Amino acid sequence: MSGHLVASYDAELKDLKQHVLTMGGLVEKMITDAIKSLVDRDTELAEKIIAMDHEVNGHEVAIDEKCLELLALRQPTGRDLRFITLALKIVTDLERIGDKCANMAKRARQLNQEPPLKPYVDIPRMAHWVEQMIKEALDAFVRGDAELAIKVCKDDQMVDDLNQQVQRELYTYMLEDPATISRAMRLTYISKSLERIADHATNIAEMVIFMVKGKDIRHTTP
Repeated sequence: MSGHLVASYDAELKDLKQHVLTMGGLVEKMITDAIKSLVDRDTELAEKIIAMDHEVNGHEVAIDEKCLELLALRQPTGRDLRFITLALKIVTDLERIGDKCANMAKRARQLNQEPPLKPYVDIPRMAHWVEQMIKEALDAFVRGDAELAIKVCKDDQMVDDLNQQVQRELYTYMLEDPATISRAMRLTYISKSLERIADHATNIAEMVIFMVKGKDIRHTTP
């Protein structure tokens, strides 16, 4: 491959990385704002999050098309091939995170029409950890950092523990006062959605480990 072609190819890979990071930054903001719309009872913000899901979908389509173009025209091998095929998988996880955020915002919109059930403490804490996991998983992808990816996988347990704590508390509310059931169920959905987003971050991290080490650690302890 000539020097000009190599430079062009490298630029395309760099653009692909940046596009994935842009999409990742968008879903991170959606998580932040979905929880903010709940805590601040900001229905207008919730509506914006719901609308942003279309933007996430647009990024997924554009990145998919670029990856397929690179595979067809550049015929990459080795680590570049793993990188491009991983980008294809990552955007699927990011798109699903966007869906979860939009659905959390819909629950927040509903909850904002009723009196608050309780002060929100653990759900914002979960959201903070989930955002950090996504950011670190994407940083690991861009830098090819297997150790950071392993950290993300381990951090998933913290989110699982917080989710279980929130679920127990909400079940207690429902048992003690049936009038709280509808609100508690919506909060249960938000908590479970955050836990599921953490799973998507873990999926990305596991794929990064495979990209760097050629080792599939899914369903195992890294």
